[in-house]
Parts: sequence; C-alpha cells; structure tokens
Amino acid sequence: MKKLLLTICVLSSLAGVSQDIHFSQFNVAPMVYNPALAGGFEGDMRFIGNQRTQWRSVTAPYSTIGVSADFNHKNQPLMGSAFSIYQDRAGDSKLNTIAVNGAFSYEIAKSADELHTFTLGGQLGFTHRKIDYSDLNYDSQWNGFQYNANASSGEQFARDARTYVNFNLGGAWQYRVDKRNSMEAGIALFNASGPQQSFFDDPSIRRDMRVSISGSGIIELNDEWDAIGGLLFSVQGKYLEFIPGGGARYILEDERGSFKTLFGGMYYRTKDAGFIMAGMDYDQWRVGLSYDINLSNLRPASNGRGGFELSVVYILTRFVPPPGRKRICPEYF
Repeated sequence: MKKLLLTICVLSSLAGVSQDIHFSQFNVAPMVYNPALAGGFEGDMRFIGNQRTQWRSVTAPYSTIGVSADFNHKNQPLMGSAFSIYQDRAGDSKLNTIAVNGAFSYEIAKSADELHTFTLGGQLGFTHRKIDYSDLNYDSQWNGFQYNANASSGEQFARDARTYVNFNLGGAWQYRVDKRNSMEAGIALFNASGPQQSFFDDPSIRRDMRVSISGSGIIELNDEWDAIGGLLFSVQGKYLEFIPGGGARYILEDERGSFKTLFGGMYYRTKDAGFIMAGMDYDQWRVGLSYDINLSNLRPASNGRGGFELSVVYILTRFVPPPGRKRICPEYF
C-alpha cells in the first residue's frame, strides 16, 4: 500500500511540474488565462492578488502566489495594459517558478450600442525555474540495510536553473450592461514559442503550448439575487483541465456609491477535484475563498484534502468632475 501511495505521489508531482501555473478561481486571474482581458473592467485600475496552497497532507505543500495590475485606457485603440508576477514552489525539490509578464489588449470591434466589445491581446515576459537537488533521495543511497543521506547519488545534473522568454496571445468578447449583467469569453495560446525547459540541456524537451478557453457571467434574477457562473477548458500537452460551475450572489446593498454582496458556488475539475467558493463584494473590493476537495486517485493519500485559495481584487476609479456649465450674464448699459 505504501508503494502504491508513493507511486501516486510521484506521478502527481510530475504532472504538476509539467503544467503552467494555475488557479481554481480562474475568473479572478485574468493574466494567467487570457491577455486580451487586460483592462476589461469598469474602472481605471485593477489590482489582483492570488494565493494557493495544496497537497499539504501528502508532501511538502505546493504554494502559488501572484499579483497583477491592469489599466483601462478608456476610449482608445489600446484598450488595456497589465503587469503580472507569479511565483510557484512545488514538492520536496522546491521546484521554484517565477513568471514576470507584461500584456496589452487592443479593441478591434465594438457594437453600435457599445455593449459588445471584441479585443485581441498579447503578453511578453520571462520565466525562471530553479530546482534544489539536495533534499531528494536516490536508490544509490540505500545499501541494502539502511539509508545513508551522505552517500553519493551517482547522478550528474547539467544545471539547476533555466530562464526563458514567453510569448502569449489571446482574443476575447465582452458583453457588459452594468455590474449585475455582464458576460465574457475568450481563447488564448500560451508558450507560443515552445521554449526549451530541460535541466539536462536536452533541446527536444520544450514547454508545451497551452490553449485556454474561458468564460464567465453574471445575470440579474431579481432585486436581491444574481446568478453567477464560469467555465474553463485548458489543454497543455497530454494534460486537460475542464472546470464548469456556478452559484448565486445576494445583493446586500446597491445604491449610488455603495455596492455590497455575498456570493458562493460550487465547481468541478474533471477527474481531479471539486471545490466550493464563497466571498463578498464591498464597494471597490472583492474577496473570494475556495477549497479543493480531492476526488482523484491521490485521494487515499490526501484524505480528500486538496488546496486552499484566496483572491483579493481592488478596482480604483478616478473621480472626474462633470463639466462646468457656462452661465451667460446679462449686459448692463
């Protein structure tokens, strides 16, 4: 049984290493899934923080953290711009990934009523990956009777770090009536250049391209309730991720200058996990919490425990005073 669980853990670690950074709350990590969404919000500046921890019950916890800032260049061909940085650490080898990117989105079409907007986006940056071999164990360190951590591993490693340039592309459609009625969908291609990533300097081992199709929406049901939902379909090499789900949002207050809600929902990641999500909107702030419940073959080792995730969004809108009215004074003679 122990050998079986160890095998499952190793396979799961390899799967995690071979994929890009990802979050369960994909709808609040736009720069991870589609650069064409840069600037696609009501306001002037949007700041997003994401933090995820998983597999704490199985091995050394996997941790992902990221921040992004994007800007809405209103009524300009350059619709939005963004800057993001994400850091991921995985497993006993402390495989560390840092991705720094800049993105731009351009409006290519808008409907006559200005409710529908179509954009194209590009993202350029670099990724740095580093591994620590010192905490790994090898067969050669077992002499048949006991394990000796000081014994030579017998392995030859060409390098422990690599940095490469990334180029990503995306397209998106957005439909926005107001903050209670909106939809968006898009498709994006990541790792378009197929960068080399091998720690053994093998040119045939390259980062697989990733295709992501995502969508989300909010529909007003009545004065107090909104329906919310989202969908993510992502393919990278032989790995496939499909997340459908939805929930509801309760309006606590919706008046001029004040918007407060509570929301929650359930999502399912096929062949891997389900997760529950809850949070609130408080004027310009949005906070979301989610927890993954593991349903895959790793469940015997994880006891069903997957990952905890936190997201925080703040949207800044600069106040623009209305244009002053001209008053014509009478002439006195």
